[in-house]
Amino acid sequence: MSAIRKQDMETAEIFSRELKRQQYKVNLIASENYASSAVLEAQGSIMTNKYAEGYPGERYYNGCEYVDEVEELAIKRAKELFKAEHVNVQPHSGSQANLAVYFALLEEGDTILSMHISHGGHLTHGVKQNFSGRWYKVIFYGVSRDKEVIDMKEVHSLAIKQKPKLIMVGASAYPRAIDFKEFKKIADEVGAYLVADVAHIAGLIATGLHPDPIPYADFVTTTTHKTLRGPRGGMIMCKGQYAELIDKAVFPGIQSGPLMHVIAAKAVAFGEALRPEFKEYQRQVVKNAKHMADCLKKEGFKLMSGGTDNHLVLVNLVDTGITGAEAADILDEAGIIVNKNSVPFDETPPTVTSGIRLGTPAITTRGMKEGEVEEIVLRISKVLKSKLDKNLRQEIREEVKALCEKFPIYTEKSKV
Repeated sequence: MSAIRKQDMETAEIFSRELKRQQYKVNLIASENYASSAVLEAQGSIMTNKYAEGYPGERYYNGCEYVDEVEELAIKRAKELFKAEHVNVQPHSGSQANLAVYFALLEEGDTILSMHISHGGHLTHGVKQNFSGRWYKVIFYGVSRDKEVIDMKEVHSLAIKQKPKLIMVGASAYPRAIDFKEFKKIADEVGAYLVADVAHIAGLIATGLHPDPIPYADFVTTTTHKTLRGPRGGMIMCKGQYAELIDKAVFPGIQSGPLMHVIAAKAVAFGEALRPEFKEYQRQVVKNAKHMADCLKKEGFKLMSGGTDNHLVLVNLVDTGITGAEAADILDEAGIIVNKNSVPFDETPPTVTSGIRLGTPAITTRGMKEGEVEEIVLRISKVLKSKLDKNLRQEIREEVKALCEKFPIYTEKSKV
């Protein structure tokens, strides 16, 4: 950060403190990861300076010949990675990717069938405070009380009764594999568009470790960070027949100038994801998550659906005497970062919650494996079972720091 330090020491010091936070704490936020040095370099590159309204070959400004090339490269790599017919890499985020799909397909007041946020769904799938909940009529499905997996009978029944124009499938806190083929059958039966939001599991899908929505969904939206390990941004994939419709929905529909430096970073990340070692990384992400689930159960914690098929676990704290918010705060004091999260049929508000969500993408990027996962879970257990012991949290924070020093996030030999 030599240029920043010379120009703006105040900002440089904030960056330095954030680097230390990331280096010396264990990050179990399921939606976060460490982008590679190459991705960071691309995102902070000369491409930052260029406005490029429109699409490659059809820009509204001159001087776009090279940003055209980098956007075309990102699209080409994404198509290869996901076997998609059409890709739009311009959405600034996963939320804006979803907004663009709604904008392309729906009129205000149309009906959406989606997963309730307390059962694992996302803000943009119909929460009333969000644009999706304000502009559209949203009907929610959820998980069954006994097995805590998506209740496909309920999905089918609601679809038949409500006749939604769009069925949204995908989640931000659901630990099990999703049956896109079965959702497609239901969508076809009622004449609905099927949209898959795979923001969390995109990296697993790209490497064949999770069922693939591409053959079934009309539209697939995703973020480009999380398990994809790229820059924070969004992307839309769709059937070729919808290419013009979705492109117009993104621009000029909901966005003006695309962020060409972020698109360049997406191109770099997709290139990394096409390498054989990326599949090995994803395999380890899943191994670590499954081992984490097993270790948590041995420590007496209750997990949503009893385990995981992907990169995350959801811990139900209802019977522990501690809320999700309290758990997240005291674990943070101990150097372990998780997020509070609602659990199915949660009776507490979303600012409190009855659960915590844990994910393994970031620790796996650092090179941690099952042994380190076991160490981390034992420390989580100690902290949560001794929630009044501040001295214990300080001791564990030092232990966590020592563990993190063995797995640096950015060095010449970095695992990132």
